[in-house]
Amino acid sequence: LAGAGGAASKDGAAVHLYACSAPMVDRALCNADGDLLVVPQLGALSVTTEMGRLNVAPGEVLVVPRNVLFSVSPGAHGGRGGDGGAGGRGGADGGGAGGHADGRAADTCGGGCRGYVLETFAPNHFVLPELGPIGANGLAEPRDFAYPTAWFEDRRCDFTLTTKLLGKLWDAPKDHSPFDVVAWHGNYAPFKYDLSRFHAVNSVTVDHSDPSIFTVLTVPGHNGPVADFVIFPPRWACAEHTYRPPYFHKNCMSELMGLVGGAYEAKRGGAGGFEPGGASLHGCGTPHGPDTQSHQMAISADTSKPVKLGGGLAFMFETSALLLPTAWATSCALKQADYARCWDNMPRDFALSRANVPVGLADGTAGGGATSAASVPRPSWVPVDF
Repeated sequence: LAGAGGAASKDGAAVHLYACSAPMVDRALCNADGDLLVVPQLGALSVTTEMGRLNVAPGEVLVVPRNVLFSVSPGAHGGRGGDGGAGGRGGADGGGAGGHADGRAADTCGGGCRGYVLETFAPNHFVLPELGPIGANGLAEPRDFAYPTAWFEDRRCDFTLTTKLLGKLWDAPKDHSPFDVVAWHGNYAPFKYDLSRFHAVNSVTVDHSDPSIFTVLTVPGHNGPVADFVIFPPRWACAEHTYRPPYFHKNCMSELMGLVGGAYEAKRGGAGGFEPGGASLHGCGTPHGPDTQSHQMAISADTSKPVKLGGGLAFMFETSALLLPTAWATSCALKQADYARCWDNMPRDFALSRANVPVGLADGTAGGGATSAASVPRPSWVPVDF
């Protein structure tokens, strides 16, 4: 879909879309280029790795580190060797028959699966963000990450190992299944995380906090993060005297957003809208903000009352790299040609008025004057000669 940098320089990131309707039979993939963060959007995935098996459904994410072999099938594993425990939970049976580590039933999809993948090329790996003044508890808790319990098969067969190296795929035949690791130890292993366990923090007084407070995982870099995985989960909004949606802004980071389900608080469906399974990219320095409908709802909202934002699950891959869309992304029939229509009919809500603006600002002359009690101080612009 988009990318920057590459595996040769071990810098940058790439974003992919995936779709599958059949299992990888006697085949495994080894990505030698980077780590993979998988965000299912439709249908559950059963993932077999050298360390064991994991069931991953929409609402969860999976991380597969560089050079770890894995195979993917639609649906969920049943029986022994399913999910590992989250923070010690789960036994030898993992999540049980078609389940998760926390006991919820897996979301199967007979018609196929699709979702998003973030690939990072940096030598660093996905870690929890520094919490700073938040303290010990908040955001994604270490205890809620689930690792696979050991599972293996001793099977002779014609097997194909596909390795992705420097962006190319290389096939190697084998005479047995590589998923024959009987036991393992250490912390370099695949893992999954249930996004419903995210411990969101936000302003409980005024103003709009930076989206970094919703960071689940980050890949550290030399000049800021190589990539952040940020979610916008169901939560309460209670800031008073505040424009509650993400306000209009530019960013020094590239923002690629996706939608797992429901609706995003700042982009609705329809013409130029944001649909589940879709993606939007705002590059570094590109101005953007809520669509017209979301803006009108925000400025007319009674901010003295809290509101539950519970209608969807959106996420953002944020990176310091300048993401370049691929030729496929810019030319495929799925491209949304009318994206900018989401800002059609945006009202001009700001107007200078002599009733609440200092004298001299309203008429463009120098000087000042008294303001009403309800007015907001505004700067006096001074021409600058270069």
